[in-house]
Amino acid sequence: MGGICYKTYTPCGGKQFASPSSVNVKVHSCAISFNSWDLFTQFTECKDMSTRQTKREATMKHLTPDTNATVRRSSRRAVAPKRLDFSPDMADETVAKKKAKTKKEMPEKKRIKDEDELDQTNDGGLSAYELERLENIKKNQAFLSSINLLQAREDLHQTTRPKPSQRGLRPQSAVKEALPPRKSLRLQNKPAEKLTLPKEPIDSLHPDLARVLKKPSGALHMNPINQEGGFKLPPELRQLCLEDSKEEQRKLDLKEYISALKSLKMGEDDVVKVVKDRIFSAAFHPCSSSLLLAAGDKWGKIGLWNMGAEWGDDGVLLFEPHSRPVGSMAFSRCHPNQLLSASYDGSLRCMDVEKAVFDDVYDIDDGLKTFAFMSHDCSTLLVGNWFGEVAIVDRRTPGNSHESLHSLNTKAVRCVDVHPLQMQYFVAAESRTVGIYDCRYLKKTQSKAVAHLNGHALTITSAYFSPCTGNRVLTSCLDNHIRIYDTSSLTAETPLIKSISHDMQTGRWLSKLSAVWDPKQEDCFVVGSMKRPRRVEVFHESGRLLHSFMDENLGTVLSVTAFHPTRNALLGGNSSGRMHVFHSWNEGQ
Repeated sequence: MGGICYKTYTPCGGKQFASPSSVNVKVHSCAISFNSWDLFTQFTECKDMSTRQTKREATMKHLTPDTNATVRRSSRRAVAPKRLDFSPDMADETVAKKKAKTKKEMPEKKRIKDEDELDQTNDGGLSAYELERLENIKKNQAFLSSINLLQAREDLHQTTRPKPSQRGLRPQSAVKEALPPRKSLRLQNKPAEKLTLPKEPIDSLHPDLARVLKKPSGALHMNPINQEGGFKLPPELRQLCLEDSKEEQRKLDLKEYISALKSLKMGEDDVVKVVKDRIFSAAFHPCSSSLLLAAGDKWGKIGLWNMGAEWGDDGVLLFEPHSRPVGSMAFSRCHPNQLLSASYDGSLRCMDVEKAVFDDVYDIDDGLKTFAFMSHDCSTLLVGNWFGEVAIVDRRTPGNSHESLHSLNTKAVRCVDVHPLQMQYFVAAESRTVGIYDCRYLKKTQSKAVAHLNGHALTITSAYFSPCTGNRVLTSCLDNHIRIYDTSSLTAETPLIKSISHDMQTGRWLSKLSAVWDPKQEDCFVVGSMKRPRRVEVFHESGRLLHSFMDENLGTVLSVTAFHPTRNALLGGNSSGRMHVFHSWNEGQ
């Protein structure tokens, strides 16, 4: 038998004894391995057979665990108690101990210096870390002050978007109908109701339009919907609308014109909510004694606002002659008490303040977009629709029909304007081209243009003759360009004078930007802008930017803009129904 190796074995009771780990037995040069515990038992039996019972009892005694004994556990598995509170004093003691160890290795002079610094850092009861943090904060504050960043932050807070004006139309509190309490049919032992699907809207592209009913044909009374029943138009409004300004406007040179633009200002009271929804069109009344404005919104409402008046809601009266967007409106030059408006619902009406009615001038199923006066007495109208047609309407003819209807061989007519001197010519903004037509040679289908204004890449939103001579045509296009053409001599290909780059991407929730001439100045025009801060820009036909109207009360895009025909004033309308007016404060309102 070979040698025996022992190892220490620790039972559950915690006592140790020696046991053989392995025994190798060589028989005829062959090695046989036995279980260590069996070998140990055989070894004890061979050694002393008389002590077998004693050994067995001793072994069983050692292998039986003692439940009352304390179990020893490794100190590595012991969980140290968590330190929940942080004490600055403990941190100071730790720092002091570390420094005390290093002081033994330092020279005496340096040790004295460190002790002085440690005494200085402990002034005020703050730790070294806290004092270093305070020092960093002071340095950062000094750096921000040196680059004026704190002042810039204050300026940024002051230039944030102002709160919308609360003047003008006020929200009407809706009276809720008292409904009976709902009861379960199942608890009432009643059968379930058979519900049917609602009918599909007529216009699948515009489901909201199914709930809008077109106004009946004929004259409508001017009853303001923002006033209680029985309200009568103020006599001051009638007198104001009958006023006509015959003053001759002296044309200013460019330097005087820029100085006049810079004198226009806007105050808090010059921003008023005139209509409820997005403004599609707006116009100034030609009177000069006061500023009277009109605006048409998305759902056929027309608002009149007299600045400084006390009637209505801060001088605002709201009417509802149409049921769809009011695409175009203009005051009559010969009868200033009349305001004409064309709507997408197919109706063209005339608001007569003297009669206090909305007369029915022209009516089709739907799709009217724009109109223009074709005579000096404003009795003949040129009306364009969304189907590429223009109609000639004579207001002196009884009824609400047209005299003639002509197709321009285009998908839609978005804007028409008549030459101020030679009124047989008119310009039409079509899909991607602008054509100048002679109304004497129009046909029912495929009417040909006298001249073409080419160069547009996308949809054209507007086209206007210059107000005095008609020698220029101003166009606005969604390809982000405003163009000026020379129309002094009407040829087949009209030359382009200037193309001005201008952002025209308003999106679907804003009215399209359109550049319009200043009626008092032949070679200058105004247009809204998408730039920030919000502004309105005035350009010269050469492309020069003359002035940008910016104000702290202007925080939205003014898509609809127009100059006053006689006074030095400018209006702008936004998508929330608010009108902004820049005017000279030394002039009376």
